[in-house]
Amino acid sequence: MELREELPDDKEPVREIHLRAFGDHGLVVADLADTLRETITPKDGLSLVAGHDGQIAGHVMFTRSLLDAPRRLVEVHVLSPLAVMPGYQKRGIGSALVRKGLKALARRAVPLVFLEGDLGYYSRFGFAPGGDLGFRKPSLRIPDGAFQAIRLPEYEPWMTGTLVYAEPFWRHDSVGLRDPGA
Repeated sequence: MELREELPDDKEPVREIHLRAFGDHGLVVADLADTLRETITPKDGLSLVAGHDGQIAGHVMFTRSLLDAPRRLVEVHVLSPLAVMPGYQKRGIGSALVRKGLKALARRAVPLVFLEGDLGYYSRFGFAPGGDLGFRKPSLRIPDGAFQAIRLPEYEPWMTGTLVYAEPFWRHDSVGLRDPGA
């Protein structure tokens, strides 16, 4: 498996991964990834792909958001989206992408990474429920157990507060769960 930063020619294969991996929600996630890609700079954000058998089989993004801490705003990152092509799932591709991204962000002195996801999956990387770590979720639509954070080496104890998602998450209505019956 080859792990590397996403290249311009990877845009369509990455979009296809999200469309196929997320089923009915795939279009929203693929559009979110396309918008988030525009926010990534050499200093902020990271988009990684995993190659397997000459194909792009997985993708993860880490993008800049803010923590509204009592002392000041803190630049943090959000892990979203993460997807692996259905035929390649359960082979460690997603895990390898997450680990590589967290190591890269630690080297860039990012203090915290947040996500919405399955605690059973993400706890293996050191993520824990954000509320238990002193953080407030940006929306009541996010289940408590799904709102997670990991503290990286640059974290300081005063860094508590509310996660403020970057604008693309709101524009694509990709925060928390919508009640389809409401």
